[in-house]
Amino acid sequence: MIKLKSSHEIELMRQAGKITAAARAFAGEMVKPGVTTQEIDKAVEKFIRKQGATPSFLHLYGFPASICISVNDEVIHGIPGKRVLQEGDIVSIDVGACVGGFHGDCCATFACGTIDPEAQRLIDVTRQSFFEGIRYAKEGHRVGDISSAIQTYVESNGFSIVREYVGHGVGAAMHEDPEVPNFGRSGRGPRLLRGMTLAIEPMVNAGGAAIRQLSDGWTVKTLDGKWSAHYENTVLITDGEPEILTAPAI
Repeated sequence: MIKLKSSHEIELMRQAGKITAAARAFAGEMVKPGVTTQEIDKAVEKFIRKQGATPSFLHLYGFPASICISVNDEVIHGIPGKRVLQEGDIVSIDVGACVGGFHGDCCATFACGTIDPEAQRLIDVTRQSFFEGIRYAKEGHRVGDISSAIQTYVESNGFSIVREYVGHGVGAAMHEDPEVPNFGRSGRGPRLLRGMTLAIEPMVNAGGAAIRQLSDGWTVKTLDGKWSAHYENTVLITDGEPEILTAPAI
């Protein structure tokens, strides 16, 4: 069931989104050679709690950390640990924060020091594909309009879209209806209505779309070992232009 948010719930989501976006930016500033992913996780958890929110991901479905950190060929759900970031890595950081029972959810891929130009292009295309998609995040359009715009832009740039993981509704639960695929046909899927809140999150691979999950039960990598990028914001459907609740976008 798709849940339309009341004005009070939207205000809570604005608060959660503001903190989530700030936590993403804070995490991104920590992405430097020599820093461990666990150091970033612990610092971001402290940051979120200091803002009066709680980390949405901690213990969600059993996840053992406050944020997901996925490096290079890791697509999503990377578990922070002892891994030391290296010059040239690309680092996807997925963050959620909860205020008053409502969640914000966002992600971005950051460069660790100087990176290869093609890796930067992967990051840039992934980010822009989100903005191509939300051109259609308006009342009266359908979810498939967002999906098709993202897929068309990504594939026109020679990259591929992950199929197994998709965007989603977000609110009192981190994952709500509807699913928001990053691929599909325009004119399909649920109609968008004001009060819907969606986490729109392209996951883009430099090589093929195929993925595999590691034995830790969480980390997802590209099957061909080529790199992957991820970009996400929480978006409110209004009677006009969409509102990015996790603004400012990075």
